[in-house]
Amino acid sequence: MENLTDAGRDGDAGDLTGQKLWTRDFLTITIENFLVAVNFLMLFAVVAKFATDRFDASSTLAGLSASIFIIGALITRPLYGKWIHRIGQTKMLYGGVVLSLAFSLAYFAVNSVGLLLPIRFLHGAAFAAAHVATGTIVIGVIPKERYGEGIGYFALSQILANALGPFIGLLLIQHGSFNSVIIASAVASGAALIILPFISVRDVKLTEGQLEEVRGLRLKSFIEPKAVPISLVTMVLYLCYASIVSFLGLYAEQIRLVGAAGVFFIVYATVVFLERPFVGRRFDAKGENSVVYPAILVFAIGLAVFSQARHSFVLLLSAAIIGVAFGVLQSSGQTIAVMTAPPHRRGLATSTFFLFADVGVGVGPLLVGIVISFVGYRETFVVLAIVVVGCLFLYYTLHGRHVTRKAAST
Repeated sequence: MENLTDAGRDGDAGDLTGQKLWTRDFLTITIENFLVAVNFLMLFAVVAKFATDRFDASSTLAGLSASIFIIGALITRPLYGKWIHRIGQTKMLYGGVVLSLAFSLAYFAVNSVGLLLPIRFLHGAAFAAAHVATGTIVIGVIPKERYGEGIGYFALSQILANALGPFIGLLLIQHGSFNSVIIASAVASGAALIILPFISVRDVKLTEGQLEEVRGLRLKSFIEPKAVPISLVTMVLYLCYASIVSFLGLYAEQIRLVGAAGVFFIVYATVVFLERPFVGRRFDAKGENSVVYPAILVFAIGLAVFSQARHSFVLLLSAAIIGVAFGVLQSSGQTIAVMTAPPHRRGLATSTFFLFADVGVGVGPLLVGIVISFVGYRETFVVLAIVVVGCLFLYYTLHGRHVTRKAAST
């Protein structure tokens, strides 16, 4: 198994010997991941508003227009995790980026919700291909002794996209139109396509026994069982976060804080950048429990503050609190998922982690849209804060209580 891990890093073997993290391949795949995510998130942040304003869609249907993208990713992601080493991780990345560009441009043809939904679904499937590929490739270019730090920095590209994507999308739709968001999303995919040739890693070659593990229709061929516990916790946390992203625009209109909402994710990203150098090192030095438990609690506090925002300062304070928390939870969850899997199944573990995250992101806006229609925005976000508090006990039960015992046995 260790030989396989080395094989996945052949293009950077010399760097690994010296434990070098910031190689050309690592930097390029990190930027690639950022651009792939920005393409998705610019549209994700505004599509519910677009469906409501342009087609007079209900809050439930508006939520579905956001969620169906993730449903497309959710359905196809297990297949990509199963096929990636047969197709080749680089070829899969090329395919996902090219199709993301094509479906971004397809939004120009949308003239009804009936056409919007299938395009969103197919765009989600294309995004999943690119996302599985970047997540698999990066594992092969990070020295295994620096997984916590390396994946933390790689996840920072996603976190930056979480901030800039919605910020750009909301800004463009406020001062322009949905067409301007489409153009910006297409530009992100085009840039991702341009830098792809700079990635020089070679595809992982599995042994016959390892190939046998992913053949057939067995559940283990699509899911890495050891990554499931932390992925379940992440699913619930992503559900809550996606609800903020999807409904921030509409919520801000109701509470008359549209201006503050426009910089919400900039504040979020700034806080994440400031904390990132410390979190990865603490994870490696003190273990996952030392960062995950506090982050879950802080996330709940951030949601509670968000639900009660009546002034711009309070809304932006909630952005800072949520940034402190969710930035930690996102990178730590992915790192835990990868660390629990055997080396030759770490690509599948990454797929499993984001599969469950997709469930949370996909189901979140739909469920929250239904709840909002009954109780309103503020009450819904209070409920979500309570759900996050419950994740303290879920994490303890599924993973946290086993950490000390695992450490003692290694």
